[in-house]
Amino acid sequence: MILVTGGCFQGKKNYVREKFGLTAEELTDGGTCPMEALYSAKALYHFHEYVRRLMEAGEAFSLEGLKEKNPDILLVTNELGYGVVPTDRFDREYREKTGRVCCQIAKEAKEVHRVVCGIGTVIKGG
Repeated sequence: MILVTGGCFQGKKNYVREKFGLTAEELTDGGTCPMEALYSAKALYHFHEYVRRLMEAGEAFSLEGLKEKNPDILLVTNELGYGVVPTDRFDREYREKTGRVCCQIAKEAKEVHRVVCGIGTVIKGG
């Protein structure tokens, strides 16, 4: 499993395509894909939106399930939590849940990359 994180519009998707040699068709959009796509996708971007959709559906993220069904997935997520604290309760819970899920993933991932201004830095593995 590989995690790529960074701020909104920082070039994560282009970085992933170049660094890992992926085509546009190999990138699955976590904001719109079928929920089960997580377990078959080569790479899933907008993972933070996938987490939001899980929460809206009242479902929990299963790291163990992901490790079992798709251990080589590449996940791309926005960093959340550096800005203004949302006033909406659900948005605060979503921000916290996404951060905690990404911490779990980073702990288990073989590599973690952070992208800023289109430049990736390997912060774990690699």
